[in-house]
Amino acid sequence: MNEIARVILVIFFGQAVASASSKTLRQVLSPPEGFERVKVPEGSFGDFLRNLPVLPEGSPVLLHDGRPKARQDVHLRVIDIDLIGADLQQCADAVMRLRAEYLWKSGRSDDVCFHFTSGDAVPWRRWRRGWRVRVAGSRVEWVRSTKPDSSYRQFRRYLRTIFTYAGSASLQRELKHIPATDVLPGDVLIRGGHPGHAMLVVDVVENERGERRFALAQSYMPAQQIHVVRVPGTNSPWYPVRRSGPLETPEWRFDYSDFYRFPERICR
Repeated sequence: MNEIARVILVIFFGQAVASASSKTLRQVLSPPEGFERVKVPEGSFGDFLRNLPVLPEGSPVLLHDGRPKARQDVHLRVIDIDLIGADLQQCADAVMRLRAEYLWKSGRSDDVCFHFTSGDAVPWRRWRRGWRVRVAGSRVEWVRSTKPDSSYRQFRRYLRTIFTYAGSASLQRELKHIPATDVLPGDVLIRGGHPGHAMLVVDVVENERGERRFALAQSYMPAQQIHVVRVPGTNSPWYPVRRSGPLETPEWRFDYSDFYRFPERICR
């Protein structure tokens, strides 16, 4: 087991998890017959996602207030990660959360940066130095208001602010468009808007003919646990890759032209 996977299993998102018996996405998402996982670099975002811990099979998706989600026919597995804030960690927020946690665990926290819907960049490296954002309508300004703090607790406070003022529209502007046929773990299926929706590609498999299938995870509205979704009408997480056309997921209709990828750094 590589180092990043070991860290995830022992201490995940600042909280202890259930010993070495915890299963990961890699362990519970078996490739279809004739398919194998596409190779990704060790320590990459895709590698991180494949090693996310999951709750036991049959676990319901819970809302931010602890109530079960009304629809329990959407998911196959629930990812073992808490929610930040009350009704904040919705669709695009869940994507940003996992990307931010990956960078934090990889020792690249200063690369964490997202834009508010207003277009203003809000980098963690400035926040940790004691600067805070003041929002008045569409106007955003930075004020020096507290002492430097690089703790994980402060990092979560930073993300809570990001989730409050960012969304699918701002996230889509930060990403690079890719063709569906190039999809890899860590890519984002996104349709920005008010509302819009965003889902994260958590795994990709390929057969000898080069045909790919991918698995998706999401949060939704209201804020809820991140979960791997099924292909509508099936008990499988593996969506076929097509060059074009509609892409139906359990709670949102996308198009195969809606795939995007994170740049190495969002803010320079």
